[in-house]
Amino acid sequence: MPYNTEVAVIGTAIHAPLTDARRSLEEKLYDVTRAALADASLAINEIDGIVVAANDQLDGRAISVMAASGSVGGVDRDILSTPSASEHAFVMGALRIGSGQYRTQLVVSWSPTEVSSIPEAERLANDPYFHRALPLDELAAGALQAAALEHAVPEARDLALAIVAKNRRHGARAYPTSNTGTADASIIAESKVIRWPLRAAMVSPPMTGAVAIVLASADFIVERKEAPVAWLHGMGWATEASFLGDRDLSRAPALETAVARAFMESGIADPLANIDVIELADATPYQELIAYEALRLCPRDAWGSRIASGAFEFGGALPVNPSGGAIAINPVFCTGLVRIAEAANQVRGRAGPHQVSKTKTALAHAASGFAMQYQTALVLGREPARRQ
Repeated sequence: MPYNTEVAVIGTAIHAPLTDARRSLEEKLYDVTRAALADASLAINEIDGIVVAANDQLDGRAISVMAASGSVGGVDRDILSTPSASEHAFVMGALRIGSGQYRTQLVVSWSPTEVSSIPEAERLANDPYFHRALPLDELAAGALQAAALEHAVPEARDLALAIVAKNRRHGARAYPTSNTGTADASIIAESKVIRWPLRAAMVSPPMTGAVAIVLASADFIVERKEAPVAWLHGMGWATEASFLGDRDLSRAPALETAVARAFMESGIADPLANIDVIELADATPYQELIAYEALRLCPRDAWGSRIASGAFEFGGALPVNPSGGAIAINPVFCTGLVRIAEAANQVRGRAGPHQVSKTKTALAHAASGFAMQYQTALVLGREPARRQ
């Protein structure tokens, strides 16, 4: 789509996992907001607008933005809220700047774990007449997706175990002080079944987290001489049907649509040649496998050889989830925005111990809803986009 100005990420803060019980959620949101502003070298009065993403059911309160607006600086300031997904808040913030009506935006999302039952909270998103009475939460939907993929690709289980081990190794590097789970494939394979065919060690337990991103327009960046920045080259999003029975759960057509738009805007023909690092959604390892195909990294008949070659490992030809992804750290609702922040940090050279050297272009993928119903893909680069 045409943009009136280029958009870039100029500051980020990822606070996950958050374990300090002495800090209230409002205090944690204040902390992550201040950290992102400090990373961007801005004060809150330089922010034109704020977009937050929160889930009332997971928060355990109605209209979560009302309780959080003070913490993120929303009092007497333009502020919007989206309950659908954290990555949608980024899309909204980027479009607001791209419209030319704003120069800066603060995007914030969080995911607490104080509700008595996260599966019960997730179940409220189901159709109240046919699905809500079923024990269908996001993990169960992910299990249905995994079963569908195992039926379509017999070796999918072994490949999923390899992906878990890879991401756990990456997570141990990225978050050395956190428990990111075992990388021993034999232990993972023998762990307790939680939703067939998913096993406990295949996924990360839900944890409290918060993430904030500061966006700015090209003229603001030039005036302030901001550096380093991650320019938004392309962005796409799409949605599948909500009824799982209407979908082929072994594939991700909405992601194919979203990434086609992002690649078209970015001028990318071959992601293997034009992208240096990828942060993608992986609430389960089977989702990462499906994303390999939809993101045009490799067809499913080449999954085994490509994984065995180490191409997607840290230090490989195209590192995938050098942060460990959601398999290592999973703040449920805001993990999509975390993927975007991680990708931006790679381009900005701010990824710390899991920085991939010489990163010029990164792809971020986020998925939300039951069995990846909502799909978002975007490309970030070190240099401004060159649009026709």
